Amino acid sequence: MKDKKAHLPPPAVSNRKARHQYQILETYEAGIALRGPEVKSLRTGKASLQDSFARVERGEIFLHQMHITPYSYTHHEDLSATRVRKLLMHKQEIERIEGRLLGKGFTLVPLEIFFNKKGIVKVSLALAKGKLAPDQRDDIKKRDLEREARREFRAKTKF
Repeated sequence: MKDKKAHLPPPAVSNRKARHQYQILETYEAGIALRGPEVKSLRTGKASLQDSFARVERGEIFLHQMHITPYSYTHHEDLSATRVRKLLMHKQEIERIEGRLLGKGFTLVPLEIFFNKKGIVKVSLALAKGKLAPDQRDDIKKRDLEREARREFRAKTKF
């Protein structure tokens, strides 16, 4: 059986710093309410998730501070690049997330935006807890050790 990730297209936009700054506890997939020109900009990869976050407000989830560069060929719609965008999820999932967010130090961070098999824009959200500086250093140390081990293994297996 093949890996599920192998079938998904590559992300249109990803938040690379999120995995470094936060400890990811759970991930969720949500739809996002966008206008036509915003989708076209996403298809060209002109967006940024840096410093963006999601928040539950009045039983709905909204994505804040996500920057989508305005599509250059659209003149009939004037959209703000960092407007608040609504995320589309089932009510039960939203309530579950809201209950988890009440815990101290939890936040909802977007990890990536991608197009599913049908071409619909989806957001991968993570329930996360902020890492302290020592935790980040430990992760860097582990990554360096793994890299060294791979190098040594490759050197030993070379013909």
